[in-house]
Amino acid sequence: MPYLLQVDFPYQGPWGDAMTAAMRGLAESIANEPGLIWKIWTENPAAEEAGGIYLFQDLPAAQAYLAMHTQRLQGFGVPSVNSKIFQVNQALSQIDRAAL
Repeated sequence: MPYLLQVDFPYQGPWGDAMTAAMRGLAESIANEPGLIWKIWTENPAAEEAGGIYLFQDLPAAQAYLAMHTQRLQGFGVPSVNSKIFQVNQALSQIDRAAL
């Protein structure tokens, strides 16, 4: 059963194309995380926040990634990391065209 992980944190940029260039290596690393199905990168320059929405194959993979990623972000100097993990209701999500 898939699990969704939502993460956001204070971030002062870069944004857009500059963020893409700066974070390409990190994105490639994240793509190889055990149990990751996909990630959507999020950014909100006006609120100075960034983060992501992740879909994992199971709860242990989501929890392990969150623990590792929180430590990594704190190592980058991020003062606080907000996160939530949700179980996915596949039947209802597929009615609404979720790519599961």
